[in-house]
Amino acid sequence: MHRFDNLLIRKGMKVFFVIATLFLGILQGLAQEKVMKVQKKDGTVTQRRVADLQQISFLMVDEGSDVQLEKLINGAVFRTEVDRVDEITFADTTYSLNRAGYRILEADELCWPEDRLLPCFLSPAAAVRTLDMSAAGLSDAERVMFCTLQGIVNRTCPRILLYNHNEEPQSTWPTAHSLQTSAVSTSRPYNLVKLFEEEIRGLVLYSNERSEHYSNLAVTIAGLNRLLPVTAGIRDKLVASGMDFPVVEDLTSLKMSTAVGVYTYLYNNYWSRCNHRLLISLRPTIPYVHDIAAACASACVWLDPRNSSERALLDKMLKDMTPGRDIVLGWYPEERSGVGEATKYGLSTVPADFFENTTVYTAVSKPVKIPPVPKRPKLENKVYAAVYISDGDNIQYCQHAMAKIFEQGGRGQMALNWTVSPALADFSPSMLNYYYGKASTNDCFVCGPSGLGYAMPYDAHNARYYANSTSSEAIAPYTQLTQRYLEKSGLRVITVWDDISAAQREAYAANCPYLYGLTVNDWERQTGRLTAAVQSGWLPVTPLYPCYASGPDVITDFFNRDIKNFTGAEPMFVTGQATVWDAGPDKLIALKDKLNALSPGNVNIVRADHWFSYYNEAHHLPFNITMLQEMEITSSPTKAKAIVKYAADGSPSQGYVWISKTADGTGWVQLDFKQPYQVSRYVVRHAEAAGLEPTLNSRDFTVETSLDGETWSTVGTHTGNTAPVTDAAITPVEARYVRVNVTNGGADGYVRIADIEVYGAH
Repeated sequence: MHRFDNLLIRKGMKVFFVIATLFLGILQGLAQEKVMKVQKKDGTVTQRRVADLQQISFLMVDEGSDVQLEKLINGAVFRTEVDRVDEITFADTTYSLNRAGYRILEADELCWPEDRLLPCFLSPAAAVRTLDMSAAGLSDAERVMFCTLQGIVNRTCPRILLYNHNEEPQSTWPTAHSLQTSAVSTSRPYNLVKLFEEEIRGLVLYSNERSEHYSNLAVTIAGLNRLLPVTAGIRDKLVASGMDFPVVEDLTSLKMSTAVGVYTYLYNNYWSRCNHRLLISLRPTIPYVHDIAAACASACVWLDPRNSSERALLDKMLKDMTPGRDIVLGWYPEERSGVGEATKYGLSTVPADFFENTTVYTAVSKPVKIPPVPKRPKLENKVYAAVYISDGDNIQYCQHAMAKIFEQGGRGQMALNWTVSPALADFSPSMLNYYYGKASTNDCFVCGPSGLGYAMPYDAHNARYYANSTSSEAIAPYTQLTQRYLEKSGLRVITVWDDISAAQREAYAANCPYLYGLTVNDWERQTGRLTAAVQSGWLPVTPLYPCYASGPDVITDFFNRDIKNFTGAEPMFVTGQATVWDAGPDKLIALKDKLNALSPGNVNIVRADHWFSYYNEAHHLPFNITMLQEMEITSSPTKAKAIVKYAADGSPSQGYVWISKTADGTGWVQLDFKQPYQVSRYVVRHAEAAGLEPTLNSRDFTVETSLDGETWSTVGTHTGNTAPVTDAAITPVEARYVRVNVTNGGADGYVRIADIEVYGAH
């Protein structure tokens, strides 16, 4: 046990530097002692010992007149100016260290920024212990216990990875996350508990004889108190393996036999201690996301909204959560009533009942490397078809089934639009990078229903609105959250289940400027087909017709209801969705010949981002004209390997950033669209949008337009910029050329442009 003194710094105290010096304890079992020296403006120096530097440290960065404070908590770095800090406190702290020297964290000690779905964990250990629970023949109750152990241990530092599902090769995701692993023998699985027994305080003893829901209750209590949830049989196995943990909480005497009874007990006794950032909705015998539940001290429930008493209890919990920040993780007894009930409270559900190792994969914090977007050929009087593959909102599908389907030989031979979850930007950015890295130019990734997580504004099967259909405010926090994660993951199109009202469309248009378009599922539950709409003069909303089709023949039949009327006088647009469980790339490739047979030489199957670009151009709406194939791009001299096309290639990510050659703080990029457009908006993504330091953002720049490349008009002047993205709507101006001229680049003098978009119309 180690104790540290207080250090308090209040706003107004100018600090020129902080030097942290470390003295290594030489006695066995002692942690390193951290000493911080602080020199104040008046020249006095104070010295304080501070809590474990690995968990909380402060370092001053003197950049001219800008004195900044860098704070490291659980591996996450936050930087701010000293003047913006109200108070810094190093409290007297008593805590335990494990044998590896890590501070053993309690559930309420996690670093959880407001703008993240999940807490910030330390990077995984150099060697992560693995256990194949299927090969070990573990029961459901044992798997629940091991996953709970995983969450408690990984809360401090990810050191346990468990194999459960085994649909994809076991090496797939550890390799994608650059993990080094060390396997625990499947013949002696309880050795894994033995390795980390010092981090466990005891047991929650339960029995599922009266109700299976006691398992969820036990897991909830375990995460709060660093306990293992065990049945009597599991406890016997622990004792036989040399671990006689004390029973801290005994639930076996409880008499409740219904879900309402068990979870009312949870609500009355533990809900106030649980975090409300994350609610786990999970069938009690399924162990897979119990690791993140235990790590975060989240409540685990399995309540059916179709039952009025269960719905009332679930509603009490949902009301305590914050729309636009918090999520439900897992699944429900019935899809539409469960997803809809969360939607009613402005919350989204991330389907994840079989998602494994969240506490490991979220800790591998890498920027999502968004692939460049291929340039788009000229619009012609053709039929433009887009085909979507369903179910990517379900991150367990992204982890398991998609890993196999993505390897089918038909992929890449035809443009297909793969739904994935933007939540993966926090849950497993390396998983997104895995697919993005393997993708061909014919693979386009779009967002599953209906943004960040599954929300259902309207249930077409039951003709019911879950979000207010007459006000955009009800769904505004959800769309604001969606916007952040669309940008983080690079997804420009959303598939909405099932439909949305005009007010709900308005919320997407107001809060999701990153979008190119929305699709909605036409389940044919109304009189006639759903019709396309354009929201706020720029956002197209189009029906998927068919939706959730079982194969290429069904899609061909639906598309032909329009294609048979194609005359060639103007472009035509058709779009539909295939259910991934029935039709992957190997089957869908047949669409190339089937659709061509309907109108030979006239049908182009295209990516979703291209499809919406064509759609907007054909309807004289603003579209991203930097996507045009004929655009020519020039610039001031660039650094080696910083190719000029990187300035407008559709990817803001590292490796695709335009960088000026000289460190004089100036540089320019010019776009020639070869013909005039009514330019109404520009977007400049700076260094921070590529995952680089905010100090490298361009500070002063102008945006200029021209018809002839000789005479220029300034349409935007930006000074003192600190934002990662500059998104500006302007009074429409006719222009062939657009130029971004930077006069004061990043802190190191170089100009960096991650990506430029220009929106224009004919």
